[in-house]
Formats: sequence, C-alpha cells, structure tokens
Amino acid sequence: MIMALGQTLPPLLIVDDEVRSLEALRRTLEEDFTVFTVLNATEALTILKREFVQIVLCDQRMPGMSGVEFLKQVRDEWPDVVRIIISGYTDAEDIIAGINQAGIWQYLMKPWQPEQLLLTLKAAAELYRLHQDNQRLSVELRDSPMELQHRVDGKRAQVRALSGFEKLARTPDSPLNAVCHLAARFAPHELPILITGESGTGKELLARAIHYASARGNMAFVVENCAALPDTLLESELFGHKRGAYTGAYEDRIGLFQQADGGTIFLDEIGETSPAFQVKLLRALQEGEIRPLGSPRPLSVNVRAIAATNLDLEQEVQAGRFREDLYYRLAAVTLHMPSLRDRPSDIPLIASGLLERGQAMLQRKVKGFTREAMDCLCAYRWPGNVRELSNEILRMLALADGEWLGAELMSSRVLTAAGEDVQQGELSLLAGFDGSLKERMEQLEARVIKEVLIRNRWNKTHAAAELGLSRVGLRSKLVRYGLEKS
Repeated sequence: MIMALGQTLPPLLIVDDEVRSLEALRRTLEEDFTVFTVLNATEALTILKREFVQIVLCDQRMPGMSGVEFLKQVRDEWPDVVRIIISGYTDAEDIIAGINQAGIWQYLMKPWQPEQLLLTLKAAAELYRLHQDNQRLSVELRDSPMELQHRVDGKRAQVRALSGFEKLARTPDSPLNAVCHLAARFAPHELPILITGESGTGKELLARAIHYASARGNMAFVVENCAALPDTLLESELFGHKRGAYTGAYEDRIGLFQQADGGTIFLDEIGETSPAFQVKLLRALQEGEIRPLGSPRPLSVNVRAIAATNLDLEQEVQAGRFREDLYYRLAAVTLHMPSLRDRPSDIPLIASGLLERGQAMLQRKVKGFTREAMDCLCAYRWPGNVRELSNEILRMLALADGEWLGAELMSSRVLTAAGEDVQQGELSLLAGFDGSLKERMEQLEARVIKEVLIRNRWNKTHAAAELGLSRVGLRSKLVRYGLEKS
C-alpha cells in the first residue's frame, strides 16, 4: 500500500493467542501500518522468514513459547526488528528480567489505550527508520573517494559540500569543463545517465556531483561495482534477500535499491553484468519494483540510476553481450569522462590536491614537487589515470627524506616511460629543425643523459656505468650540456 513517493506503510507483526485481542489490535493499527497477525510464535517465525517486518508486538503469555523467549530468537535472527512486548498479567518482574536478554524496546500493559499504543508504535517505526538511515549513510561513505574518507563524521551536509562539480579539479581550459557543464544541466532532471570513460577517470565523482545537484541530494547515494560480484551475490547486494534464500543467508538483508529509496544508486562497471542479470535489472528500473531473493512478492522503490562503464556499450549491444533495451533505459544521457592523458593542463592541479591529501593520510609534510618531478608527471601518459597518479604520489611521499618530492623518487616505470614520451616528442621536433645531424644528436644525447641521471638519483657513478662511460667522461658531458646539478 503506497503512501507517498518512495514510502510504504511500516510493516508490523502482531503475535497474540487471543483472537479477539488480535482483531482489536488489527482494527486499531491497520490505517497506519501494514499489519500481519498470527496466533503463536511458530506462525510468527514463518512470517518473519517470508516478509520484511520492522516491528514485532508480542503478547507475553502464549502456549508453547513465551513472548520473551520468542523475542530472544527474533533478536538473534533479525536484530534490526524493533521488539515490543505486551502483557495483561502481573509478571512484570519476569519480563523485566528478560528485557536485556531479548533486547525488548518497550513493555506495555493490558488493557492498552488506542492513543498510547499508536503513539508507541509510531515511535518504534521512527526508530527503525533512523537506524536504516544510519546504515544508508554508512554505505554511502563506505566507498567514497579519498577527500571524503578523512571527513567521515556521519553528516551528509559535509559530504554534499565536498561533492560538488567544483570539487572536480580542472583548469579553465580543461576538456572536463564541457562535461561538467552538461552534467550540471541534466542533474535536476529525472533522467537516467550513463557515464563512460577509462577506469580511474573519476566517473564516480561525477555521479556523486550529479546526485548532490539534484532534488534527491538530501537522500542516500549508494555505490555498487557490478564487476566485483557473481550474479547471485550481486542480486542479493542490490535487491536484498530473505533468510535462507541461499547457503550462507543467515538473516534478512536489505538491498542497496531499498537503501537508496528516494535517492540515487550508482552502478559502476555496468557493462560487466551478465544478460540474465540484465533482465532483472531492467525490470527494477522500468517498473520501480525489486524482488528480494526468497521473497514471495516485490517491493516498490523510487530510485534514480546512474551507470558507468569503461566499455563501448553500443559495440557490446551489437555483439549480443548487452541488452539493447537496458542500454537505452540507462543511456537517456551519455557523458564521457576524458582520460588524464587528454587533460595535461590539469595534471599539476590534480597532483597538488592529491599531495595535500596524501600528506594528511601518511602524516608527512613536504613543500611540493620539484620542477623536474612535475615535468615528468606531465610527460607520462598515466594509463591508470587519476588512480595511478594518486598511487605514484603516495609512493613518492613515503620515500621522501627532504622537503621536496624529486623525480628520483618516482618508480622506474613512470620515470622511464615519461622520458621515452619526451624523447619521442623531441625526435619529432628535432626532425623539423634546421641544423646538422651532430647538433640534433647532441640535444638527444643530453636528454638521455638527464633521464638516466634522474633515474639513478643523480648518482654519477651508477649513471656512468649504465651509459658505458667513465665518471670523467660523464662529468665532461654534464659540463658541456649544462646538466651539472647544484
């Protein structure tokens, strides 16, 4: 029974062996709750295994199993359920003795007053909601980027302040500016968005910025990497499951679609999902319904989906590996994140930001990069994009002994490749110059010597050995080419 967008009546299970009492409770509460009624604990356990329940209202004295004994089992198997006990007998001491063991939230006496009972149960529903909101926020921050992980304090307002488009580091002439402009235009509209681009280009950061710029910005933003789990576990992670749905499902699990109800779910690496799972995902997106594993009926959810992939989904559709209908359902708008090698002007700005956060993470303090180091960072092509750049800077910071991060701290892979890229560029450049072959080769020789010196941390003995020169011969060339380092 739907109340409002993305909201349902709180499900309540009433357990009482007196039929008249059970019916009276149902009539009193059914306008405000989805009510399940049973006459004993055995039937109640069956309901709990089959349905999502937020609150249990249980009579104390029942045949077979008392209320306290039953609620102890509920606590062990469904710890999120709010437990309330009600009794018409003077056995309060027995109930109080079992409150801590069973985790009973409230103890009510018969005869109950309708207004008091309704108020108590509404408070229980609010308690359950607050607990789920806390879980949602924990999920939201679980996989957040580095700049958020240093500020996790449970305040979504702070997360929102750190997730705007302005937090995507870029210069005035960056190709990322056009992407952010389009994303900001589409953010307020309820359109599904597909973000493409290589791994490590910041697709999740863009999705997060879109969420917080939308009307859903005060609700949850949850993330799932679809390539990280097999189909069954991915379905459980997204849609939830009932206890016993599969081996290892020891308790009910609320899926990410439910946790994102009213907000946004970010489905990363969507192109890695199987065709069988794509059918279930398509239904969830089209119908606004999910069916937890092991549940007999679907649940309504109101979620905006933002998907991302590093594959060409149009080619995947043509190859039969991705459903065409799901593709068009996800890609009402397509945004492409440029790779870091296509954003060379952004590298100094990004590197400086990553260095600042790295210093906080490693508790190390430096003044910055040497000019030589920054030249190498800008020359390298960064196939792993920002993620690789971040790892390289953390490595340099961990190895640093002085106040500046020099090129000698870089990994040989980055330093050698950066030197090769520069050399290739210079070869093309030299070919277009006027001058003798000797003059051109001397410029190339100077570049090779400098790259070898940097890689050997300016140790002339090691550099000379690598180049096949004597130490005196190397020193002569350094003087000749002006490469002596003070």
